[in-house]
Amino acid sequence: MKKMKNLIPVFVATLLMSNSLQACDKCKNYDNDNFQIKKVSVSHKSSISSTIWEIEVVGNAGETTPTPAGQMNGAPVLGYVFPTTLKPTDVGFNQTDGIVALALTSHPDFDDTPLWDENNDKNYANDGLVWHPHWVILTEDKRVDGGLSVKQFAKNDTTVLLPPTNPGMPMYMDSPGFQVTTKGNIISVIVPDYRINNQTDFKYDGVAVYMQVNTEMEDKPLLGVYKVYSVSSVDLSLPYTVKK
Repeated sequence: MKKMKNLIPVFVATLLMSNSLQACDKCKNYDNDNFQIKKVSVSHKSSISSTIWEIEVVGNAGETTPTPAGQMNGAPVLGYVFPTTLKPTDVGFNQTDGIVALALTSHPDFDDTPLWDENNDKNYANDGLVWHPHWVILTEDKRVDGGLSVKQFAKNDTTVLLPPTNPGMPMYMDSPGFQVTTKGNIISVIVPDYRINNQTDFKYDGVAVYMQVNTEMEDKPLLGVYKVYSVSSVDLSLPYTVKK
């Protein structure tokens, strides 16, 4: 918890920095009402032993998806993200520094959910465009304009623990396969209690971002945040609590 709290000022500084720096060219293409957050909520439903996570936007949630880059390097990723006070161990990772976030993403250039067939076409390797969830651990990263990246690790690091549903990348990322739904101005996802260690008292926030994959430049992260479009709490203080 202490490490998470120490990162909050970094998030605030990140927002100020991302607004002052020259945005990447691709980032500008998606800066619209579909990523302007009006409200975020997480509600616990005891009748189904699950939490329902929702982000409400000004426009149409999930309507805007990335234009393919045609390759992994430089591949765009759009995300509706819930930073939380959950512990890494609550979602199947080993204990490590960073902020646990549930990211709802779309990225047409690759598929990182090998166990799931989101478009139900019997092909498990072509679903990246369909909005889907990831657990990630975010850390400060000054190498990108958004100031954050998904935490990486050495492939031979035996101390790293990932859930068996992870996509096989050297990052703290999981592909849990939860149901994501877009309807009107709301994007939502349902998370069973047992998949978050039965935690229902955590705090959270909502963020809309542009991310990008890097497989060639050593001075850039594998998956970095290049633009923050909006934040529910404005200052990313994670002020919201789970509704019962």
